[in-house]
Amino acid sequence: MILSVDQSREVSGAQAAMQGALFIRSALDERGEARIILATGASQFNMLESLVERTDIDWGKCTVFHLDDYIGLSRDHPASFTNYLNQRFVKRVPNLGHFEAINGTAADTTIEITRLNTAIKTEPIDVAFIGIGENGHLAFNDPPANFETKIPYLRVSLDHACRTQQVSEGWFDALKDVPSEAITMSIAQILSAHAIICTVPDERKAAAVYGAIEGRVTNLCPASALQGHENTWLFLDKSAAKNLTGSTANV
Repeated sequence: MILSVDQSREVSGAQAAMQGALFIRSALDERGEARIILATGASQFNMLESLVERTDIDWGKCTVFHLDDYIGLSRDHPASFTNYLNQRFVKRVPNLGHFEAINGTAADTTIEITRLNTAIKTEPIDVAFIGIGENGHLAFNDPPANFETKIPYLRVSLDHACRTQQVSEGWFDALKDVPSEAITMSIAQILSAHAIICTVPDERKAAAVYGAIEGRVTNLCPASALQGHENTWLFLDKSAAKNLTGSTANV
């Protein structure tokens, strides 16, 4: 696990995009294609802004999956993660090869999950760009997360802390408006990526960051599972890293 701490979220996001781009280009050089996972949320704004500005990546040879999306939320809703990625990434890179969007409004969620599982299992993932939630979740794997399942995508219920975060970040007006269920990528699927780029700014995430990096590995802090991945790169700003002891710069 490699830890980078910068003064601002702008710098940490740019550094995350730069390191992720190295892994994407490496996959393109070795195999002629790259398979990428992208996260959403406020923590990814600066990273994505830097990533779409890269001119050294042939996006036409890239396939993008995303981590999660709400069940029952229209794709044109401002909080839709599919809408988020369409606006902040897909429409801004030239000729993206393929975006495997989650359809949270599918008539049959089970069939949709089966479709996603089939699509993602065809080839390995080269790099996963992720964040960490205030409750320590990875994707929508809220605590206590399922560390055992090998199924790539799951149907999950969202806990109170997760749903409250969505309101505090301005995605919804009130808690009642936040969907209670989602389709999420599993912990095991995230950890199967060759490289993980984890971008976590903001003091609100400081406790979760401490648990993920210096706490014990437990499904009560799902992000602690990253400790078992040998090629994880964490990019933090000073406020997100404030609880760390300083002994984990390169662990």
